[in-house]
Amino acid sequence: MVKLKINHQEIVVPKDSTILEACKLAGYSIPTLCYLKDINEIGACKVCCVEVEGINRLVTSCNNKVQEGMSILTNTKKVREARKLNISLILSKHNFQCATCVRNNNCLLQKVAFESGILEIPYEQKFKKEEWNRNFPLIRDSEKCIGCMRCLQVCKHIQTLEVWDLIGTGSRATIGVKGNKKIEEANCSLCGQCVVNCPVGALKVRDDVDKVYDAINNPDVVTVVQIAPAVRTAWAERYGKDNSDMNVKKLVYALKKIGIDYVFDTTFSADVTIMEEVSELIEKLNNREENKFPMFTSCCPGWVRFVKSEYPHLYSQVSSVKSPQQIFGNLLKTYLADKWGMDSKKIISISIMPCIAKKDECEKDFVKEGEKAVDFVLTTRELERILRLGQIIPEDLGEADFDSPVGKTTGSGVIFGTSGGVAEAAFRTAYYLVCGKNPAPDEFKVVRGSNPWKEIELDLNGVKVKAAIVNGLGSARKLIEELEKGRVHYDFVEVMACPGGCVCGGGQIIHDNDNKFTKRSSTLYGIDEKCEVRFSHENPYVKKCYEEFLGKPLSHIAHKLLHTEK
Repeated sequence: MVKLKINHQEIVVPKDSTILEACKLAGYSIPTLCYLKDINEIGACKVCCVEVEGINRLVTSCNNKVQEGMSILTNTKKVREARKLNISLILSKHNFQCATCVRNNNCLLQKVAFESGILEIPYEQKFKKEEWNRNFPLIRDSEKCIGCMRCLQVCKHIQTLEVWDLIGTGSRATIGVKGNKKIEEANCSLCGQCVVNCPVGALKVRDDVDKVYDAINNPDVVTVVQIAPAVRTAWAERYGKDNSDMNVKKLVYALKKIGIDYVFDTTFSADVTIMEEVSELIEKLNNREENKFPMFTSCCPGWVRFVKSEYPHLYSQVSSVKSPQQIFGNLLKTYLADKWGMDSKKIISISIMPCIAKKDECEKDFVKEGEKAVDFVLTTRELERILRLGQIIPEDLGEADFDSPVGKTTGSGVIFGTSGGVAEAAFRTAYYLVCGKNPAPDEFKVVRGSNPWKEIELDLNGVKVKAAIVNGLGSARKLIEELEKGRVHYDFVEVMACPGGCVCGGGQIIHDNDNKFTKRSSTLYGIDEKCEVRFSHENPYVKKCYEEFLGKPLSHIAHKLLHTEK
């Protein structure tokens, strides 16, 4: 421990603490822009500067450690003027047309400028304008980039893809796609972690809100929305509301109020995913000599893009089952369209997802020639904007149930939204299919939590099945390297591209330096615990879908609609 003074107040802190951490412990908030704990502690923006007695220059607090007897002043005239100067210089190279920015009211630069009392910029503004493919799901606006390096560091150290790089030197230095490639040529997984860690609006998601509203206002089509499990954990956060106050029934009510015709829960197709994926796994386990292991999950399109670009030789080991989003879209335009007696071409399929990669995924899956299974994907942040456009007032919302005939939510489907959830749901059903009885619903809860690499061994009626769960593409890379060196062996591996899983996806509501994993994940497990049905194989609508349409898991029609061809 180290004893020091902060603003003349004596405090004792761990000796490895940074000045920033010590100030926080003492109750003093130091503004930061480029700082990301353990990832980007480079002091590039100089906004976190403080005065240290005995040192003539100001010191950046994010990357300097405390010392015994140190005396720190956090808000002297010298500090305030330096912060104003540094922020003003950053603003001179930043297009701060805040009213038209997606990060308006949720921008770290906007916040620190306001809190520093900046009312005018004494410098000429100069922006860097670069061309970008505006149809790509991930968009970079060079005029807003402040060179904080967050995107570069997150992509390099957390996701290990190194899509971004520092381009140019001196005053011409900026962030760009590594190797001067176009973004669509890069090995980007579209995980969106660069977007949620950007402190401004320099990185954003392609906005499809107007296209969805055009569909809502078109009397010749029927609009159908599916809501992913993770969305219900975050959609109300920008309203400052807790999930207990703003449950998913209020979201269903809000979507109906803006004109959506039908609202369904993606947990239905998550349960179908489990039926197909578990059946595929059991079939492979029964024919070990003919198959390669492990079998990887296929629910996360960010992970699928990653394995295709980084380890294409392993793609054949990824489950052939489509993601819940695409399974729902395919069943909507076949099974449900037939039940409604409706032309599938008049159905506009819209999904609300916590994910950017889903926008890319939906472009590649067609029910039939020229007819996409999912027409539009909105992120949770786009959902917030579409509700604002609809003049939705949170306090005035009633409640509405998901529409039938696939409106049953199961606990297994709900936990798909968090790391370990797909595996746990799969294990519940695998146990039933092999052993002929249900396990205790929480039998496999050891797979829960944010640990980037978890393991479990199942005993399925005497058959040992070893599985791993990883979240974050850096963790996936480590696991694959260990697999290829022969140091670990698994039969089944769940991979989610985003650290923590879908609850912390690239399309979720942004909270700087706080991914909200624990709260969001706990929400899903709380819903699971209270669900009347907690097993995918017991979902009555899934059973009916197989009886009336699919026949059985891995049937010919199931393969045609619900599986990819490799």
